[in-house]
Amino acid sequence: MVTLVNLRAYWRFVRVVHQFLPLLVAYARDRRRFLLFGGPRSVDPATQRERADRLLDSLLTLGPTFIKLGQLLSTRPDVLPPAYIDVLTSLQDDVPPAEWAETRPIIEDEVGPVDEVFDDFERDAISGASLGQVYRATYEGDTVAIKVRRPGVEALVEADLRAVQWLLPILLRFIDESRRFSLSNLADEFDTTIRQEMNYDRERRMLDEIRGNFQDNDRIRIPSAVNDLSGERVLVMEYIEGVKINDIDTLDERGHDRTALAESLQRVYLQMIIEDGVFHADPHPGNLAVDDDGAIIFYDFGMSGRVDAYFQEKIVDFYVAVANQDIDGILDAMIEMGTLSPEADREVMGNVMELAIADVRGENLEQYRVQQVIQQVEDTIYDFPLRLPRNFALILRVATVVEGVCVTLDPDFDFIAVATDYLTEQGYREEGVRQAVESAGDQLEDTARSLVTVPPKLDDVLDRVKRDDLTVQVQLDDEHDVLDRLAKRIAYSILVAVGVLSTSLLYAFNETPEAAIVAGVITVPVAVLLYRSLRERRGVTARPQFTRQEMRRRREK
Repeated sequence: MVTLVNLRAYWRFVRVVHQFLPLLVAYARDRRRFLLFGGPRSVDPATQRERADRLLDSLLTLGPTFIKLGQLLSTRPDVLPPAYIDVLTSLQDDVPPAEWAETRPIIEDEVGPVDEVFDDFERDAISGASLGQVYRATYEGDTVAIKVRRPGVEALVEADLRAVQWLLPILLRFIDESRRFSLSNLADEFDTTIRQEMNYDRERRMLDEIRGNFQDNDRIRIPSAVNDLSGERVLVMEYIEGVKINDIDTLDERGHDRTALAESLQRVYLQMIIEDGVFHADPHPGNLAVDDDGAIIFYDFGMSGRVDAYFQEKIVDFYVAVANQDIDGILDAMIEMGTLSPEADREVMGNVMELAIADVRGENLEQYRVQQVIQQVEDTIYDFPLRLPRNFALILRVATVVEGVCVTLDPDFDFIAVATDYLTEQGYREEGVRQAVESAGDQLEDTARSLVTVPPKLDDVLDRVKRDDLTVQVQLDDEHDVLDRLAKRIAYSILVAVGVLSTSLLYAFNETPEAAIVAGVITVPVAVLLYRSLRERRGVTARPQFTRQEMRRRREK
């Protein structure tokens, strides 16, 4: 069995390399125009878009595992540029279901003979995805949905995961060092995520936990699982029918309040992330519906995540800072969450956030879209780059998709107003005020102490100045070795100048050319070292992206 998996993995590896090779060569030529030599190439947005479309086609061609990989990549702006994120966000996990004859043995291995266990069972799947498909049946008089793992998908995924691991060292050679950690981290995350999504027993546990957290909320409906019939490959649950949440015309025909629906959806996700610490992570319109009573129905808990208490606290800090338009608070929260380096240029990042908020305010200063704020942050994440903790990438995606659904329901939906009301009702903003007051009190105490201690110290310093006994130590922080490289360039320049002058003099005034040739040969290596030093790029290499002119140009594209 292991040998068969390895053979399949080798074949899949060859197919993957064949699909990705043109893109890899293009990326290599971006760094060196002629692969082995030449300067870097600039890539315009149209070329990036074309490459992103090519990557999307390759992922679809390679099948289920790589469709899931593309969906994960769409949540990682620290790995791919914005043009790729835009294209991959549209990747839909919607594929034709497998034949009933192939699926039936899986169901019967888990629950027993279909015709004996169920009162009625529809042989045609009602939906199909890359890893599983869903059937409808009647069990003990109730309509149920049966989610079944796609036949043969385990072996395919196992082979593909091995192929990805073999491909990873090759990919790392084509990207800059600053993004290698993010890509390695992504590969590990993908391995874990796809295995979790194929484990329907885990999905059932997550479904039950989230359902329990909302059992007293009549505005939300989450299917209950039939535990006796559910296992690792089959999940049987209550079937709840509803109107897709983006079917605006039908919602209006049935008299549903779309603004109330948007507010309910936003509050649900705020509770999941901030209060409960476990959340449904795939809120696209295909997984959300509305029943006849106006309650929102949630489907498919295969993609779900958890948030620890520390991260919940920092997310609250971030939301409160956005609501208060507190730029320093936003940056502090991002640093504490690990999404922004403490060494990042706060002035530049502050300008980004100010421009992002100003861009979405509109005439009413309270009206702005958190999705656009997040989009601006995503753009900076790739350009600097930053690192995203695993669950934060999911949360970022959830926030963006949910806000998009809410705006579809109500074009005037005000995310900040809803979030602010929720945070106020839960006491988070009062807590923030209390902490601010305590901090101000501490600062006042420190200031009072300084008023007592500083004058004697200042008097001592003035006495030392009067006695010419004052020593000042200055430490120059050269994090990127700028001075060291400058010194080398000056030294090389002097040596080259001396070498050229010596060669010229020897050639002009010496009857034998051998001495001039020797001087020239000695000078050439030094000239090469000077050239390489001048071409060398270190430190912060991101081009300036955050001037007002550049931000305006991005919006106009």
